[in-house]
Amino acid sequence: MESNVKNCLLAEMRRDLAHSQKKGLHFLLSAALIWTTVFLLHTSKLTISTKNILTIVCSAPIFMIAMLFARLIKVNFFERSNPLSIPGIMFAMNQILYIPISVWMFYECPEKMLMAYAVVTGAHLFPFAWLYCSNVYLFFSVTITIAAITVGWLFPSAVLAAVMLLLFVVFCICLFAEYRKDEKKLD
Repeated sequence: MESNVKNCLLAEMRRDLAHSQKKGLHFLLSAALIWTTVFLLHTSKLTISTKNILTIVCSAPIFMIAMLFARLIKVNFFERSNPLSIPGIMFAMNQILYIPISVWMFYECPEKMLMAYAVVTGAHLFPFAWLYCSNVYLFFSVTITIAAITVGWLFPSAVLAAVMLLLFVVFCICLFAEYRKDEKKLD
């Protein structure tokens, strides 16, 4: 019986966090903006080395950009009332631990660095499927990872950047639709 109460409480905290954080839409909007910049970089005439360095640099302000989007869409970026907000931040921060893989690719195989970066980006989204009770996160974390490997292996980085940008735009749209649908269930 006590286990059922804990499971119900956990489910309620997940639903509450998904609602108060709008399922992390502010971070995905930030990512879409960053992938726009990455696309512009990788369609430029810069050297691959410069493109790769700037790709890593332009992703650095993701938290600041997400804070701006949070303000625009009325999300309390520093939500602390829900105990699951700390694991949510940890899920978001885990991507930083994988950046060395992209840096290693920068030196070992520079033309595939963006592929590694895109794979890390997609894969790190997977835990949010559980946190936000979201099939959209589940679908897109897997889709982005597979698309990054496939497109990144077969095509130039500019094509991969375009695909990533498109996927993130569609991801944002689908996540917003899922959020709205969940909100209607609460009304």
